[in-house]
Amino acid sequence: MTRNLQFDTAALTDQDHAHIIHPWIDLGQAKTQDLLIVAESEGAYIYDSDGHRMLDGMGGMWCVQIGYGREEMAQAIAEQVRRMAYFSPFGKISTPPAIEFATRIANYAPGDLKHVFFTTGGSTAVDSALRFVQFYFGFTGKPSKRHIITREYAYHGSTYLTASVSGKPADRAYLRFETETVHHLPVPNPYRRPEGMSEAEFCDKCVADLENKILELGPDNVACFIAEPLLASGGVIVPPKGYQRRTLEVCRKYGVLYISDEVVTGFGRLGEIFASEPVFDLVPDIITSAKGLTSGYVPLGAFLVSDKLYDAVTVPEAKGKFFTNGFTYSAHPVACAAGLKNLDIIERENLCQHVRDIGPYFQSKFRELSNLPLVGDVRGSHLMLCVEFVKNKKTKEPVPAEWNFGNRIINETMPRGLLARPMGHLVVLSPPLIVSKAQIDEAAEALRGAIIAVTDSLMRDGLWQEKAA
Repeated sequence: MTRNLQFDTAALTDQDHAHIIHPWIDLGQAKTQDLLIVAESEGAYIYDSDGHRMLDGMGGMWCVQIGYGREEMAQAIAEQVRRMAYFSPFGKISTPPAIEFATRIANYAPGDLKHVFFTTGGSTAVDSALRFVQFYFGFTGKPSKRHIITREYAYHGSTYLTASVSGKPADRAYLRFETETVHHLPVPNPYRRPEGMSEAEFCDKCVADLENKILELGPDNVACFIAEPLLASGGVIVPPKGYQRRTLEVCRKYGVLYISDEVVTGFGRLGEIFASEPVFDLVPDIITSAKGLTSGYVPLGAFLVSDKLYDAVTVPEAKGKFFTNGFTYSAHPVACAAGLKNLDIIERENLCQHVRDIGPYFQSKFRELSNLPLVGDVRGSHLMLCVEFVKNKKTKEPVPAEWNFGNRIINETMPRGLLARPMGHLVVLSPPLIVSKAQIDEAAEALRGAIIAVTDSLMRDGLWQEKAA
């Protein structure tokens, strides 16, 4: 399906090449490669500048929960702009949208996580949470507790600190990171567990990795463990059953704070506003959030902290002490108004229940791709999914980087009406929460056709033969 849109794609491409630096772009092709210029959107679909329609299998960037083009969202944003577009949030200044949104969010939070610090996005939410942990231990007389434990293949952001606690190997070329106080554990990926090891045994190993690292560093030196419930950008890695709860218990045992990074998994992606407790039996000390917080309509991030921690730094003895962290656009009233309307829509349309209902169908439909020869693993939960491609199913050897496999797949899915996210030898899907069964069928058919087309081209070029696998 196409629309007649009045854009000059060639001219826009030239201007983009001349002036825009894109995140995560292949720098060797930055000035020459063709672009996907997304010009319009509606519901679960986007339209490129030539008017070609595609199902947004990426959900923007894990974040367009309520879908595109919501008129009531546009009205809520416009009304807040007319009423008051902005005011500084520093010190003792606040605004009604920020107060109301923090209250609404806190009502959904598990345990005693009732205090909200607003930021500008996911990276700044995680960065601020880590700085709060540093401040907390400094203020409470434990300055030696400054080490952070994280995991390989984690993704927590793009500030210096959050990039340091991230662990995707491909993101670490040519850049400097904090290494003295940041420690990465092996990734808890059941698909890549040692041969002959059961998933339960693998879970034991992963939990032991955390405990051993705490003991190695010394509990009096470890501040926190930060973990996505599912490792999203690392490849939708679903840790073994019970892992989240057991790692929390290890942290409690040694006085280590637990940060649950729900920037991706929150606000409906796993069928709950916050997935930590209802999905993973986990009540952390801090939760970070962004992305689905406003369904991507306006940038906003937040971290929630427990009463226990907040009360410890707001005692009378804290007079004259300041948590010197914040942003010009923290608690931006327009962003908070968008967040309120987003939550209204999620609640009114019962989108979390929709995700719980349709998630199993989404997972099972794409797991049907497992019968294709280059598909090694199809994994995920609810409306998060990853297809991992391998050259050999028995050895699980990934397809070679020089095949540029993910991009080849996406170049085939787009003409078939699906935009998904390529990540090396992986393809990730996270559609808007409003996705229907018919749209899931449409997406699965497009991806299957693309995989078959790319496989055939590899065979024609003599790069792969099925009998060799």
